[in-house]
Amino acid sequence: MIRRTRLGPLLFALLAASSAALAQSAAGTPASFTSAQAAAGKVAYGLHCASCHGADLEGVELAPALAGERFALEWAGKGAGDLFTHVRRMPMPPIGKPGSLSAPTYADILAFLLQANGVAAGETALPSNTVLLADLVIPRTRSSLPASVAPASSGASPRVSLKDLPPVTDDTLRAPRPEDWPIWRRTYDSAGWSPLREIDRDNVGKLELAWRAPLGAGENMASPLVYGGVMYLHTFPDTTIAVDASNGTVLWSHRYEPKTKSSKKMGIALHGDRVFVPTSDLHLLALDARTGALIWDHPIAVEADRSELVQLRGGPLVAGNNVIQGVESFRVSQGSFVVAVDIESGRESWRFYTVARPGEPGGDTWNDLPLEKRNGGSVWVTGSYDPKLNLVYFGPAPTYDTAPLLTRVDKEGVSNEALFTNATVALDAKTGKLAWYYQHLANDQWDLDWAFERQVVDLPVDGVVRRVVLNTGKLAIVEALDAATGEYLFSIDLGLQNVVASIDPDTGKKTINPAVEIDLTDPRLICPTVVGARSWPPTSFDPETKMLYLPLSEGCNTFGPEGFKGLFTSGIGLSMTPHPVSSDGNMGRLQAVNLATRQLAWSYREPTPLVSSTLATAGGLVFVGDLEPSLKAFDGRSGALLWRGAIDDTPGSSLVTYAAAGKQYVAVVVGQTNNVVRDWSRIYRAFAEGRGVKLDQPPKGGAAIWAFALPR
Repeated sequence: MIRRTRLGPLLFALLAASSAALAQSAAGTPASFTSAQAAAGKVAYGLHCASCHGADLEGVELAPALAGERFALEWAGKGAGDLFTHVRRMPMPPIGKPGSLSAPTYADILAFLLQANGVAAGETALPSNTVLLADLVIPRTRSSLPASVAPASSGASPRVSLKDLPPVTDDTLRAPRPEDWPIWRRTYDSAGWSPLREIDRDNVGKLELAWRAPLGAGENMASPLVYGGVMYLHTFPDTTIAVDASNGTVLWSHRYEPKTKSSKKMGIALHGDRVFVPTSDLHLLALDARTGALIWDHPIAVEADRSELVQLRGGPLVAGNNVIQGVESFRVSQGSFVVAVDIESGRESWRFYTVARPGEPGGDTWNDLPLEKRNGGSVWVTGSYDPKLNLVYFGPAPTYDTAPLLTRVDKEGVSNEALFTNATVALDAKTGKLAWYYQHLANDQWDLDWAFERQVVDLPVDGVVRRVVLNTGKLAIVEALDAATGEYLFSIDLGLQNVVASIDPDTGKKTINPAVEIDLTDPRLICPTVVGARSWPPTSFDPETKMLYLPLSEGCNTFGPEGFKGLFTSGIGLSMTPHPVSSDGNMGRLQAVNLATRQLAWSYREPTPLVSSTLATAGGLVFVGDLEPSLKAFDGRSGALLWRGAIDDTPGSSLVTYAAAGKQYVAVVVGQTNNVVRDWSRIYRAFAEGRGVKLDQPPKGGAAIWAFALPR
């Protein structure tokens, strides 16, 4: 439970201050502090500041983050005395009066903030006297600067020439070179698998950090793209960068200034000589891949009163002559949609609405609600594409406006299934017309999305190789459909849910467990949590072994009259509850599934939730990142842990692997938060404290790209 005091808004004003004093960099000696001061400051921060600014300095509501780019931009190079004075003005709970702590304690807190922002401790103590502090400045550190203004930590020069970079063709995207990662999940089928094998089971234990490029702190869930030795990345806030993929040297940067605050996004797309970028204020940009210059800017049209509640989260998908973008919205009348924009002109080609319209297919599944009373169907995740069928696949999410759908109306021909929520929709890539749909979970009253990546793969089904669309929702139930027709093929329940009692083997229709039906007076255990046994961090599929690797986390909710009631309009309350299988102290699970036999293969369980994608390679490896924070590499066949790579911040993004300058790298973005990182951090902290586990994490290193490789 977060205690709310005046501290947050006041410190928000502190960090947002633009007075003349803060606008100037101070001249003087860099502030120094001792390890003992930082250690004492960490304790004091936990007692007096964390309730508003977060245990990890991540910020809560109006109280901003106190580590990373924002702190650096406001304070690096400026007077330590000014910052000390502002800190002393903040009310400290539980007393709630400015200046209620001793001067040395305030100095200790300031020392902890400096350490958390990459300043190394020294032998000289930070004074608590404002006269002495007036001659000191907050040091500038490389780790706190964003990649758009800071060079790679290696200081190396670029090894690639953008002017010689060949265009990304249709053939490039249909069959990428082994060394490239040019699409969100590398290939149109969203497999998340690479044919590279320089790093393998025998040598992965030697992996080491090859380079690190600092990024801006903020909310994001980015996946780098790599083509021709150049890494492209959309980072916070609304900034696209190109870097040398062999050493992290920044080649160009494009900063877009949205009319709204910057929001988290999954990525970008490449085609021809262009980089396609979604913005926080609903524009789709085409940038020159060699220079970052703007080619065209397409505003995605929505009604003016809806724009603040509509966002672009998933990356764009290039299919044929169109750039196709999913749109997310929260309780917006008429719901969400998928939009296509012509690559050359930047004009809208087509639009598909994910909330079925009255009189159209699925229109009679909204409990007889008029169109203006229907909402939901957010498209959170980048789509997949089958060029042979010319179909793109998306997964619209449920609605949070659950009250009008809770009880089915008594009217013939009308249901409350709410299409196309929790469905796979297959659309003609050229026209946007609906080819087929399949709904995985009707009338979702629990926010258990089936909204994630659709993997288009070849699998044996009843002795015949079929082209199938795979999808795993929050329930951790894997389902397979025929890619051409949408015919239901099979389901695999991974055993972490209690919502679905049974699944019809012929149709896939689900029977709901009566014990989980919504009851506003009687508490019910619902597994998994609304965060999901799995969420947006993508799975990976190895086409050689037919193994699927899933990043899972274990947790439940109690639905009932108590708890948080802001998610659903049904009025149901939510409280976090440990999952029964986590009684051994583990919440994270890497699960391997053999899709050829439809059997669970192996699993690796650990205390901390998994918060990155998985990544499978032809080297026989599967990688994943967790809240520890660390990256881990496993033997894809046996599940044996082969390597653990220590990192200094949370890897809340998609992992990629590529080759540049003749060398294979594994890269991840760390330190940029998102819903999954935020929610599982909170859940895990409560879980650990409930078991008496003391969480004592060192200060985090901030947002950055980390690239690992074998030593030369």
